[in-house]
Amino acid sequence: MTGICGLFDAPRLRTLPRTDQEPCWCDSGVTVGRCCGPALSRAATAVTAEALMRSRYSAYLIGDADYLLSTWHPATRPASLILDEAQRWIGLTIKSVTAGSERDTEGAVEFVARFKIHGRGQRLHERSRFVREQGLWFYREGKQDA
Repeated sequence: MTGICGLFDAPRLRTLPRTDQEPCWCDSGVTVGRCCGPALSRAATAVTAEALMRSRYSAYLIGDADYLLSTWHPATRPASLILDEAQRWIGLTIKSVTAGSERDTEGAVEFVARFKIHGRGQRLHERSRFVREQGLWFYREGKQDA
C-alpha cells in the first residue's frame, strides 16, 4: 500500500488495522471503526476538537496529507504538505482538552505525540487550537512546549 504522493510505503512503524474492529492508531482505547476510521475514510467528520486532533494524529501516522490539509483552517493552511518518510509515529497522549464540544466554536487540545526519526525517539508536546465553522472542526494553530 503506497501513501499519499507515493512518499512512503505503509505500514509505518505500527501495524495498520485490517478491520474496523482493531485498536485505533490514536491510542483512544476504542476501535478504528468507532474512532478515527470514519473521519479518515471521509464517511464522517470529527464532532469535537479532540476527535479532530486524534484523527489528524492518525493521518500523520498513515501518511494521509490530503486529510491533514483539508482539516487545516484556510487562514493558516500551508499551500502543500510533504510528510517526512523517516518519521514514524508511535504514540499519542492527550494531556488536556479545553472546550471543543459539539456546541462550541473553539477548543484547545494539549497533547504529547511520540515518534522516531531514523530510530531515534522524539516527542512533540503541543497545545493546539481548533475552530468550528459551518459545523466543521479545523486545526487553526499550535504552540509547542519544550
